[in-house]
Amino acid sequence: MMPDVSALILALLAGLAGIGAGWLHFASLEWVANRIVEGRLSAVGAQLGRLVLLGGVLFLFAQGGALVLLAGAAGILLGRFIVLRGAR
Repeated sequence: MMPDVSALILALLAGLAGIGAGWLHFASLEWVANRIVEGRLSAVGAQLGRLVLLGGVLFLFAQGGALVLLAGAAGILLGRFIVLRGAR
């Protein structure tokens, strides 16, 4: 059974949103890690915020169904790949 057009459009949008969310999540990791090494306690809050935001995005994707969740998670992994590629 093929998904309808609206489900495919939602999956595409979730993939794009996932790329942005993944890029933001993993790009901010260096900033948080540097603050933790410096001994700044605010970095713990920033880290918790990063995790909560990513969890919230994944929760929203899950509300759209399996296809949307998979597309969004794939986008997050692609965002991670982009950040790691730029770090080299």
